[in-house]
Amino acid sequence: MSKTLIITEKPSVGRDIVKALGGFHKKGDYYESNQYILSSAIGHLLKLCVSEEYEAKRGKWTLKNLPIIPPSFSLKPIEKTRSRLKLLLRLIKRNDIDLFINACDAGREGELIFHHIMQYAKTKKLQQRVKSTSMTTSAIRYAFTVLRKEQEMQPLADAAVCRSEADWLVGINGTRALTAFNSSKGGFQLTTVGRVQTPTLMLLVERENAIKKFAKKDYWEVHGTFQAISGTYTGRWFDENFTGKGKDDLKPERVWDLTVAEAICKRCQNKVGKVTEESKHTTNLSPPLFDLTSLQRTANKNFGYSAKRTLQLAQALYEHYKVITYPRTDARALPEDYIGTVRKTLGVLAKTDGYGPLASTILKKSWLRPQKRIFDNARISDHFAIIPTNIIPKNLSDIEHKIYDLVARRFLAIFYPPAEFLVTTRITRVEEEPFKTSGKVLLNPGWLAVYGKESVSDNTPTIVPVQPDEIVQAIQIEIVAAQTRPPARFTEAKLLSAMENAGKLVDDDDLREAMSEKGLGTPATRAAIIEGLLNERYLIRNNRELYP
Repeated sequence: MSKTLIITEKPSVGRDIVKALGGFHKKGDYYESNQYILSSAIGHLLKLCVSEEYEAKRGKWTLKNLPIIPPSFSLKPIEKTRSRLKLLLRLIKRNDIDLFINACDAGREGELIFHHIMQYAKTKKLQQRVKSTSMTTSAIRYAFTVLRKEQEMQPLADAAVCRSEADWLVGINGTRALTAFNSSKGGFQLTTVGRVQTPTLMLLVERENAIKKFAKKDYWEVHGTFQAISGTYTGRWFDENFTGKGKDDLKPERVWDLTVAEAICKRCQNKVGKVTEESKHTTNLSPPLFDLTSLQRTANKNFGYSAKRTLQLAQALYEHYKVITYPRTDARALPEDYIGTVRKTLGVLAKTDGYGPLASTILKKSWLRPQKRIFDNARISDHFAIIPTNIIPKNLSDIEHKIYDLVARRFLAIFYPPAEFLVTTRITRVEEEPFKTSGKVLLNPGWLAVYGKESVSDNTPTIVPVQPDEIVQAIQIEIVAAQTRPPARFTEAKLLSAMENAGKLVDDDDLREAMSEKGLGTPATRAAIIEGLLNERYLIRNNRELYP
């Protein structure tokens, strides 16, 4: 009887598939049933290399032997996982195997791991792909009913090979060139270079240079306290003719000449002013669902977790607890046919203590409906956004629960209506000098209720009410001295944002367009890039700040 060999990327995923499909018996480092054989690759088992005839034998760390651009690449086993590769090759060569199923992680890297194994084994047997973004039993079983053909996956495999070979070419040539340059005066100064790590490092170096070159400038603000019929309020002078938006440190409320500030102060002190104000009803949508980078940013900002730590925690929630969907994603939308699954997930959350009332409200008020902001196939590549599964989490550690809570509340909030505010802008004009006062009132919490901001009283304005065209008294006008500040150093949250939006920093139009979609690296690799720079001592971490 012929059988199918399933290859997973990690042993834990293999165990989940074994449990979901059933009927397996463990045989050393693989499982076997009447229909399937299953084993794991334990990540990458092979690495790129070039044939010896194209590699410099002597003086390979000298500039004269560069660049290295081989006509083709070979594959070489990674030493520490050689035994697992031997096992897979033995299983691949079994006569009763007539089909291979790639069950590695459903992305470019998982495609590359499987592709390299098949290439190294030189097999011509039929190959198919199973893609599941959730590790629940029902999701795994369904995924095995909709296997994808090898031809469908070929573009992803080609992209994976292209990126892998580009990384190798940039890495080996750049590293050997800079090492040779830095070692020219003696010693061996290994200087690693990477397609993603080097421009990422440049972001920090440029920021550090900007900080070091920054020259503080003095400026002043003019603050007023005004007596109205119903009480006092404060306002800040501003330049109504300001045209320098976005230029260095220029802002309409800053006065760069002390004598000008003193003149405003003298002119307005103890004078009366006329008040006009405008109130505008505004709405604020909930933030979109998480992809990995936005989850890492939020966890760094809220809890100080590194990008690497957040990825580890999210991976555990996905693999071990099965309470969130696949985390290594760059999408922030869900498939258009996913409404039924989302309804089931909301039904499960409705039975929990922490999220029950919130999920029940969504279902009772019929807020779950098709809308492009949430369900949009056009904004999904390999995987969709990170959301909870229909499994209730149990026995999570405190830090695991914090990451799950971020995902669960972001998921619930997306279905709630916008928050509604009344934004008031008050202009107090004294001796023709304008002072601005702003206030904001929460009218309807909408999605903010998911985060506990349900009370309007929590957002009552700090400004007292005034009558239309009321005359007020300027009881105190004072000058506040200040200095401009240098740019802030990167935290991991800010660096992840900079990597994601790196295309905006490129001057060349074509290159900027090429980088506009993805930025530097991928959500799955950015944490490793930052950790690599730290390990190489190109960066140091000081509290939450990163220094080159």
